[in-house]
Amino acid sequence: MASVERRVRNGRIRWYVRYRDPAGKQRTKTFDRKMGPGGADQFLVSIESAKLTGGYVDPARGKATVATIADAWLAGKVNLKPTTRERYEVALRAHVLPHWGSTPLDRIEHSDVQDWIGQLVAGGQSGASVRKTYGVLVGILDRAVRDKRLPVNPAKGVDLPAVREQPRRYLTAEQVTRLANASALTDHPDPRLRGVFAQYRLAVLVLAYCGLRWSELAALKVGRVNLLRRRIQIEEAVTEVNGRLVWGTPKSHASRSVPIPRFIADELMVHMAGRKADELLFPSPLGGVLRNRAARRSWFDQAAETIGMAGMTPHELRHTAASLAVSAGANVKAVQRMLGHASAALTLDRYADLFDSDLDGVAEKLDLVARAAGVG
Repeated sequence: MASVERRVRNGRIRWYVRYRDPAGKQRTKTFDRKMGPGGADQFLVSIESAKLTGGYVDPARGKATVATIADAWLAGKVNLKPTTRERYEVALRAHVLPHWGSTPLDRIEHSDVQDWIGQLVAGGQSGASVRKTYGVLVGILDRAVRDKRLPVNPAKGVDLPAVREQPRRYLTAEQVTRLANASALTDHPDPRLRGVFAQYRLAVLVLAYCGLRWSELAALKVGRVNLLRRRIQIEEAVTEVNGRLVWGTPKSHASRSVPIPRFIADELMVHMAGRKADELLFPSPLGGVLRNRAARRSWFDQAAETIGMAGMTPHELRHTAASLAVSAGANVKAVQRMLGHASAALTLDRYADLFDSDLDGVAEKLDLVARAAGVG
């Protein structure tokens, strides 16, 4: 039977709570006061309620440290893409474990997490970086809650810094053409490499008009291009993690079919002539995987600077593909399927600025409806 007992030792009053856990084991906890927040009575009520609702947490299990749970949490994230896993590992090493690693789970207070967030911001981290680091701690503590080590996640509900959205740069079709031509490096001092770099003109066009991610372009093989249907079948992706190449599925883990504009299909026909199906469509100058960093150093950054877009990244061509598709009349569902987003809502959230003209169209149609009803 659960009870609260009053004892006096060395002139000091203490309150002992005795109860049995769901396994029937006798447990005791000591308090300085009987009533009020943090008192013996409140604790006993919470324990009995937790036992009835299935939310009981063994206090001993809350003594485990954050570092102990972090290892199990990361090992359990089996569906992470390699780059995401690397980002989690960096956040753990640089920020989460140095601050929280030796802290027992049951010693983490909501206010402590809020103070930590303030320290990250004061240390110069951007809002986006703080949120990603915070997300790692939340994930670890969520694991602790599921494992019945904590009754609730103390990191939930803290105030986070705002994320400043950087304005996207969308290239026009004319700018894409200039960038593609500059990527060919026709004036390269080594004539043996001019032919090698010539293929990157076509690579830029594929990125800008088909919306592939770099990891998908680098993994694309000749056999995945169907010129009769004018489609590219995206099945693989390859990323560079800590200097090594990691092959896997696309970011969404789902394959997709991407349409090819006719003018690109015509150029691909020439580019693919006589090549084997398992060859990389756009290999590096040495014949291997075309790595993003190496490509930027050797030709992309120079081409972007040539057209007045210094600092531009290849991923911005994916944004350009969305822009060009919308300007050509594609609806949000078509853009979603081309880019491989999980949902049309995600596409609309990410590229809402591209659909502003649709709002004007809604107003015009509403105006016609109202006039037909005799309004105005």
